[in-house]
Amino acid sequence: MALSATSSPDPETEPIPAAAPASSDDMQGAHPLRRLIPFVQRHKWRFWGGMSLINLGRLLEAFMPLFLKEGIDRIAAGSYALALPALAILGLMVLRYIAFSFGRRFVREVGVEVAYELRQRLYWHLELQGPRFFSRFTTGDLMARAINDITLIRQMVGLGTRLLFVLGFSGIIAFAFMFHQSAMLTLLMVPALPVFGVAGWLIAKRIFGQSMLVQQGFSILSAQVQENLNGIRTIQTHAQEDREIDRFEKTSDTYARDYYRLMFLNSALTSTMLVATGFTTLAVVGYGGHLVMSGGISIGTFTAFIFYLAMMLAPIKEGGIMVTLFQRGGSAAARIFEILDHRPEIRDEPDAAPLDRIGGTLTVNGLSYRHPSSSGDAPDGWPALNDVSLNIEAGEMIAILGRVGSGKSTLLRCLVRLLDPPPGTVYLDGRDIRMLPLTQLRSQIALVPQDPFLFAAHLQQNISYDNPSREAEAVWGAAEAADLETTIKRFPERLETMVGERGVTLSGGQKQRASLARGLIRETPVLLLDDCFSSVDTETEEFILSRLKTLRKGRTTMMVSHRVSTARHADRIVVLEDGRVAETGTHSELLARNGLYAALERAQGQRASLEDDLGRQEGEEPS
Repeated sequence: MALSATSSPDPETEPIPAAAPASSDDMQGAHPLRRLIPFVQRHKWRFWGGMSLINLGRLLEAFMPLFLKEGIDRIAAGSYALALPALAILGLMVLRYIAFSFGRRFVREVGVEVAYELRQRLYWHLELQGPRFFSRFTTGDLMARAINDITLIRQMVGLGTRLLFVLGFSGIIAFAFMFHQSAMLTLLMVPALPVFGVAGWLIAKRIFGQSMLVQQGFSILSAQVQENLNGIRTIQTHAQEDREIDRFEKTSDTYARDYYRLMFLNSALTSTMLVATGFTTLAVVGYGGHLVMSGGISIGTFTAFIFYLAMMLAPIKEGGIMVTLFQRGGSAAARIFEILDHRPEIRDEPDAAPLDRIGGTLTVNGLSYRHPSSSGDAPDGWPALNDVSLNIEAGEMIAILGRVGSGKSTLLRCLVRLLDPPPGTVYLDGRDIRMLPLTQLRSQIALVPQDPFLFAAHLQQNISYDNPSREAEAVWGAAEAADLETTIKRFPERLETMVGERGVTLSGGQKQRASLARGLIRETPVLLLDDCFSSVDTETEEFILSRLKTLRKGRTTMMVSHRVSTARHADRIVVLEDGRVAETGTHSELLARNGLYAALERAQGQRASLEDDLGRQEGEEPS
């Protein structure tokens, strides 16, 4: 089966939109099941073709009791000319099997297609979200929605819709044929029909709410597992295994109780249907037997009627499954559209246009930034930057220095719009960066983060992440610039070395240098280094910085650091304090002013001197 290639937008060829296409404003207030209709309509020919074949199979099945009646009546009359009824029944069975097989396959494929498109759209939508979104939804919760909830939608579309149409069509066909055989027996069933409807309606409402609880519980369970696996070293070093196991057991117990309640409701619905159909069958058999004995109907007619009764009641028995599928699928769809309805907080402006050429001149004009509230209830969170203004010429190397929490990393993230600066505060080559397409902005500015992230792939794939087709020579060059070449050559598989999830097989310094190599290989006009030397020793840092001076080739470079030894390599140093620019100048100029920079230099010098003294004392032999 070929999956549709047009099922989800392509971020590489389309601009980042203001909202996901699946979540247009005119659909946001609609019932979740109604919002799934456009996904099914894209495959309407396959869907309705499958339904038509299934109903054709049911129609063929409806003619089989007529030939069975004919055969039984012939036997009752003493005739054994059964070849024609037998061949007719056999032919109908073969055609019915073919129609059912292809019909069910087509409808199942539509369920798979809808699930595929929803999962692709959900993943694409997640790629566009910003920090506020990910502070609200955990990774485990999002994974549960992408996997478990979409699976429930697939089951609803592929099986639930089939049961719904079969129930309706089979009921109409069977009722018509039954009425034709015996109106009295058919009317005997009428009192049971309200039981099916009322029971289904009452229990179905509770199934929807309970399904939502179960799926939310599964999200909580997934989030807890994901969090504990990511933090397993912290758990083990603090000897908290037992406490985490107890916490997980409580979460599992809550999930199990909710799931048991859901199963009870499912069983109650199915049992109600079975009891109602059982009493109906008993009444029909009892009264029908009386009619046969009294000569009111023939034995063949009665047999055909029983077959039609089974044809109508079988889907009704499965009605409990159908209701459960729709209620669970509906709650799953509500959870999926809850995500798709979140407009990306950082997106292209409607009139954003690319620059023909980017030189690398950066201007920050009165930038103030407050981190958003994670709850979303308050418009503002805590302040990070306050009226920051900078002018950075193309090719200039700037160091951003300051204490922890002074706003250094926030400034760099604003420059690349990982955090969204206010309009008119950040310019690239004279253009407000909010008026540049995000794809161009981020492809022209390389950011090396403080906390490196490596994928579970080999080193070459990690370093050449933005362009996997790069030659190995370019990868080796970037590794050499990041002082990683010697380390890689010690690995048996060199660039093909698998680094594990999040680079678990590498040390902190090795991961930082691999992340730095990934930034250097891009050769963008602007390079942002966010304290990416914090896990390497000063000797390695000095080597990398000396290489960087010769390799940056006129690239505008901004280095965030807490080390004065790093900042002194820059053309100009900007000192931040409490989100404000406290000082600006060269290393010698700032020392001469005897301000915050000079104080930091003295404090770090004293710390380094103390560490050297301790190192010499440890190295001396006791007398």
